[in-house]
Amino acid sequence: MDIEKILRSVVAVRASIPDNAFTANTLGTRREGNGVVIRDNGLVLTIGYLITEAEEVWLTRRDGRVVPAHALAYDQESGFGLVQALSPLDLPALEMGDSDSAQVGDPIVFADGEGEYVRGNIVAKQEFAGYWEYLLDEAIFIAPAHPSWGGAALIDAEGKLIGIGSLRLQMSKGGEVADINMAVPINLLRPILDDVLNRGEINRQPRPWLGAFSAESNGEVIVMSVTENGPAAKAGLKRGDVISEIRDGEVDGLADFYRKVWESGPPGSEIPMRILRDGREAWLRVKSADRNDFLHKPQLQ
Repeated sequence: MDIEKILRSVVAVRASIPDNAFTANTLGTRREGNGVVIRDNGLVLTIGYLITEAEEVWLTRRDGRVVPAHALAYDQESGFGLVQALSPLDLPALEMGDSDSAQVGDPIVFADGEGEYVRGNIVAKQEFAGYWEYLLDEAIFIAPAHPSWGGAALIDAEGKLIGIGSLRLQMSKGGEVADINMAVPINLLRPILDDVLNRGEINRQPRPWLGAFSAESNGEVIVMSVTENGPAAKAGLKRGDVISEIRDGEVDGLADFYRKVWESGPPGSEIPMRILRDGREAWLRVKSADRNDFLHKPQLQ
């Protein structure tokens, strides 16, 4: 593996988001992370939370040269973000590998746009459910953790891109706690990339969205907070509510909760749910929405 050649294809990403943007309070208005050049024309793959609602995006090469860019797309399902450089980046594209064939124990390199990287291993490939209505059937977890993980490049032993950094988490094993990173598998990009490049958007129906931040505790789904003026808030869902049933099906954990919601129809569908609040059961009907309708849509620079 030619690590110096690989590092040339990883850039720093900076994004500026309007103060009145939907995600400004939760994700901030100045976001910094990394991205990976995947086309010779300056197409950069990153993690979507860095560039959602971005008014301005800048890409910085390792030599310090800064290039303006435009946020092309944020795929809510995978979590990927795509950015197009608006001036020549003059950087090689990093070849994509096969994340499905990656195995636990495989050696990896996890690299950021500053030229810093860690050598480690895949420690798990498993389902991941995020509190923000997000679910991966099989995320990739690596150790040791990189301090600049957002949008970082996960590279396999052949020098190919197999994932994009998303989170820093902790893993407990044998009584010891270790910091790890979660990466989104690159194979989730393949079905949507042509849509983005040819249509400017992803050609599939968006998932129904509730606007509820939830956690799992002993198999129960507990509401941590709700988005102001979002579907869940309008239906009366509150912090501390335990969601026990969707329609006529019992909820078995956070991932099952999301799947039942997403199977309930397109955005706008009414989703009945049974909740437990202060020891009492109640039914709520939440009229779901399309999360994208709440997001600021910047114009091309």
